[in-house]
Amino acid sequence: TNQWFLPAVRGDIPPGCAAHGFVCDGTRILVFGGMVEYGRYSNDLYELQASRWLWKKVKPQAPSNGSPPCPRLGHSFSLYGNKCYLFGGLANESEDSNNNVPRYLNDFYELELQHGSGVVGWSIPVTKGILPSPRESHTAIVYCRKDVGSPKMYIFGGMCGCRLNDLWELDIETMTWSRPETKGTVPLPRSLHTANVIGNKMYVFGGWVPQSAGGEISAPDGEWKCTGSFSYLNLDTTEWIGLISDCQEDKSNLLPGPRAGHCAVAVGTRLYIWSGRDGYRKAWNNQVCCKDLWYLDTERPLAPSQVQLIRATTNSFQLKWDEVPTVEGYLLQLHADSPVPPVAGIPGTGVPETSVLSSQGGCSLHQSPQSLPSVPYPEMKVDHPSQTNNLIPNNVQVSLSSNSKVEGKEKVAAPENKVTQDTMKNHADATGFKESNAPSLLPVCTSSAQTSANVGELHDLDKQTVNPDASVSSTVSSTQTMVTQQAVKTESSSTNGAVVKDETSLTTFNSKSEAAETAYVMPSARVSTGQTNDSHSSRAPQRPLAPVKARDRRWYDVGIFKNNSAVVSQFYLLPEETLNINSKTEGADVPDYRLLKKQDLFPGTVYRFRVAAINGCGVGPFSKISEFKTCIPGFPGAPSTVKITKSVDCIHLSWEPPASPSGNILEYSAYLAIRSTQLQENPSQLVFMRIYCGLKTSCIVTAAQLSNAHVDYTSRPAIVFRISAKNERGYGPATQVRWLQDMKTSGSK
Repeated sequence: TNQWFLPAVRGDIPPGCAAHGFVCDGTRILVFGGMVEYGRYSNDLYELQASRWLWKKVKPQAPSNGSPPCPRLGHSFSLYGNKCYLFGGLANESEDSNNNVPRYLNDFYELELQHGSGVVGWSIPVTKGILPSPRESHTAIVYCRKDVGSPKMYIFGGMCGCRLNDLWELDIETMTWSRPETKGTVPLPRSLHTANVIGNKMYVFGGWVPQSAGGEISAPDGEWKCTGSFSYLNLDTTEWIGLISDCQEDKSNLLPGPRAGHCAVAVGTRLYIWSGRDGYRKAWNNQVCCKDLWYLDTERPLAPSQVQLIRATTNSFQLKWDEVPTVEGYLLQLHADSPVPPVAGIPGTGVPETSVLSSQGGCSLHQSPQSLPSVPYPEMKVDHPSQTNNLIPNNVQVSLSSNSKVEGKEKVAAPENKVTQDTMKNHADATGFKESNAPSLLPVCTSSAQTSANVGELHDLDKQTVNPDASVSSTVSSTQTMVTQQAVKTESSSTNGAVVKDETSLTTFNSKSEAAETAYVMPSARVSTGQTNDSHSSRAPQRPLAPVKARDRRWYDVGIFKNNSAVVSQFYLLPEETLNINSKTEGADVPDYRLLKKQDLFPGTVYRFRVAAINGCGVGPFSKISEFKTCIPGFPGAPSTVKITKSVDCIHLSWEPPASPSGNILEYSAYLAIRSTQLQENPSQLVFMRIYCGLKTSCIVTAAQLSNAHVDYTSRPAIVFRISAKNERGYGPATQVRWLQDMKTSGSK
């Protein structure tokens, strides 16, 4: 929601402090030391249970081979496994807090944590090698290569009368200090900067750097300034790569401004930067405190889960897929089994690429407070949205006209990086679409929260309800899927699918992998603006495409969706000349999608779907392919409002009749996904057993039946049920319900 809030904390609330140590371990936060007031430092340790907003002052045992850490500020406090590592800082030698006598530290402590809450105590590890020199306001991170299981802690920079830019490595297993040799241009000496690990890279941003030309280490009383320079260290090759130089001009305020004492946190592959201050040592009165929040996308997002079906009608699908963290939108495509004729005579004009500028191997940055044009930077991909946040980041930048609306009727709760639907209305024009392998840095607008609307995945509660026709209460959490008539097959009548003969017969459902489709097609930028899938879009810049199979050329864009759900009734048709060009050449321009015609879905037709997530670095890989079939007119709709009530030795399933029965309902069938050897060979092929057939809108699922249930782990562990209705023409689509299971008990349910 990008909304700040002030939690109502309780317990042993610590006093306000600065330059403290701070680590996050699951849902608890540990805070150590810091400056309580000028000249008075702390060595207290506090624990915050963020799930309950409860503070607790903890008292670790003193080390057996020395004294506990003295009061300090500007130290590093790093978490790895169940231990925190404390290094260095600044202490006050004077007992009088008004008479500050600084003493730089290079002592090293290990703090063992208890699982969940509490700590064991401090210890002083015996280390080998040469200790780093005393310092404060440095950074320390822990990194462990995937192929080499030895974790290492890296300390960079800091202050010891002058700024430092040395790099130190501690092998945590052998407790050996060393100075690794690095390649590339080492960042300027600095303190009060931040360092964060994402993947195999340590990103270093900001801090105080020497004022002297060339970045030479200055004398103790030399001048210094805040910097907005940004670099990363490849921790596998120990090579420094500069992303933003200290002397790089930013007249349009498209980059995070110079700052020190800010904070930065990595969430997945995204780096958030918040606040800090800017100013010179001899101009304290002119310092500026920053209140802006930026984020950096360091790589393309992962592939979403397979598209799941919530509801099918004769000419539409309601779809959903699992959310991908820290993304701006999702590109949904479909593939029609039946031939879709190309449309002739539609010009392939596009919007000039004025607001997306790129170069090789850089970042992309957005500024939220004001609207400014994009300006090229030597090593960066720079872009800037209007007003607050844009839906699609720099290289997939899409805007809506003021009367546009976002796809879908209900609001769906979004992660912190997503923008509200109101934000979408601030955009005026459609813009271009580009991608690169470079990270992308954007500011974040904090705005009002959106309400949550969840569908259909049932938690393990005593009584739960799923309404496939609408969102349900907050006690029910995502995902509800429906199965079309092509999936659920009933007795020997020709219904909309196959045949389930009796309670012991098995029905399997195929799920195709995209491995069979191989080729990757770079889509253009489109944003869906309503239930009819109207989209505003633009021409994508020229870029080479991967070789495309003839079959892949039949993938059509449904649109770009802000949330992880979509109602699909139409898709875009490509002009005939565009199909011809794309079949012969690589890197052909994509036409202006505002001029394209749209094709309605047909009844009784099989459509394949795939979805890809989008962030500031571009479009990620597509999901595995799902296949659904629109309903045939005259068959009943899917049952709705499924309820699951749990008792001691069984569960009770109940449902409401279909909203559109299309005649008299003759019977209902309920199915349970069960374990089978076929499922072990192909986990994407669920095998179902019919557990009920009758006129009643409820049934009992016995403990014996549940003991054979398959627990699906495609998202959260769940037992899967399907319920369908039959009229004179046969069975219609089924309602699928995923009954969420506790991880600890799912194996026995």
